Amino acid sequence: DEIAEEVKLNIYPVFNKWDISRIYFYGAGCTTENIPVVKNAINQSLLINNIEVYSDIIAAAHSLCGHNPGIACILGTGSNSCEWDGKKIVNQISPLGFILGDEGSGASMGKALIGDALKNQLTHGLKENLLEEYDLTPSLIIEKVYRQPFPSRFLASLSPFIAKHIEDDSIKRIVRKDIDDFLKRNVMQYNYKENKVNFVGSIAWHYSDILKESANTYGIETGKIVRSPMDGLIKYYSDKL
Repeated sequence: DEIAEEVKLNIYPVFNKWDISRIYFYGAGCTTENIPVVKNAINQSLLINNIEVYSDIIAAAHSLCGHNPGIACILGTGSNSCEWDGKKIVNQISPLGFILGDEGSGASMGKALIGDALKNQLTHGLKENLLEEYDLTPSLIIEKVYRQPFPSRFLASLSPFIAKHIEDDSIKRIVRKDIDDFLKRNVMQYNYKENKVNFVGSIAWHYSDILKESANTYGIETGKIVRSPMDGLIKYYSDKL
């Protein structure tokens, strides 16, 4: 019901004036189990039966690889990856979320930033700058991370601070380590020696130079690095016409 209401309030007013025969919907958390729920919610508001629902990692694969084999990665608030044969996912390492995984994501980098700040590992003055800029105290950070909802969003919200100070060695070290970990713990379990590795998401886009440098260290050939999947998705469906 909540999804249907969201579609009715925010999507229906936009698309109601167009003659739409088919909908392709991509979303984080669109697993096999809840795809029927999402389809039904969209159908309730838009009254269209021809609806296809996919996860965000499928969106990345469609956008980055299209109908060709490759490795597709998301580096945004969270992270994810898969090996794609041109039609379907053939291998996927679970991202595991920001507590156990999500290497290379904004949330993971934010976690490292907070940890280094509170343990005095940042360049002198950066800890104070961080706390002042975000109006934080050590006790408030603990509250936001351990007691309030959506801690990953809070941690990822610190990404602008990382980007702002990326030339500082203590900050660049955080980004490089997180990207290294993403490649080693995820990408290098795929057939990366025979496939280009492609990336989508704000983190991949903003730190593309560090990403390419890290990939080169491990003998990984990077392909596309884009901020948004939209252009690639348009091309994917245009090629099918």
